[in-house]
Amino acid sequence: MAPRNRKTNKGDLSPARSTERRATGATEQNGGSESESAIQSALPPMGDYEREEVKVNTASATEMKHACDDALKRFLSRPELFKQIHTHTDVRLALGWLSVFVAAGTGLYGWKVDFEQSKPVVWAGVILYLVLTTLQTLYAYFIEGDIIFVGKRKTFDKRIVTERITVNSTSTPSTPTSPPAYALSASFVRSTSGGKSLLGRARARSERGFHTFFDEHGIMDQEAFEHWVGELVARVMVGKGE
Repeated sequence: MAPRNRKTNKGDLSPARSTERRATGATEQNGGSESESAIQSALPPMGDYEREEVKVNTASATEMKHACDDALKRFLSRPELFKQIHTHTDVRLALGWLSVFVAAGTGLYGWKVDFEQSKPVVWAGVILYLVLTTLQTLYAYFIEGDIIFVGKRKTFDKRIVTERITVNSTSTPSTPTSPPAYALSASFVRSTSGGKSLLGRARARSERGFHTFFDEHGIMDQEAFEHWVGELVARVMVGKGE
């Protein structure tokens, strides 16, 4: 599929630009070069650049949510922003592959060894398989939850500073009075001395209807989406969150 860069109408961009100007103005009043740097790095680069076209079925809120999640990961995992941490995915994959190996090994052992002789090992394999799959489910539900992105980067401000951002996403179903929506919740932690000294912490949340980012044909306005995500990231990075 040929790359396509879809333009955003001036009317769509003006609120975002207005928010950017207000954020920048507040930063200048505080006189913080660190805040200015955070805003500049969080917001997307100006100018046009090519993107692969993203097209979804607008009748499926799940499909639109997955498209937004993927676009957010691509945007935040750029080299100039954050290095994505895949701990949650790695844990789930490890538990999943372990359960597959246990099931395969148990089945192979039961096939090669006499039924009565193999029963203790087969029972142990079945129990271990159930434990691993249960742990995978519990981890995904209680620990990973709605987290779609965890990023980390190190900066130098007279000392080595570690910045870590965590982003959760949820989708809100449509109601008779409102369309389906996409909500983001971001938390940001800034620390030094290997995380022992906390320098700052902030949280922010924002929600937009899916129709803001997808047209009637299901084509995603990635530039508008990235502006929105950039504003949210800038807010938590300069401590203007909740």
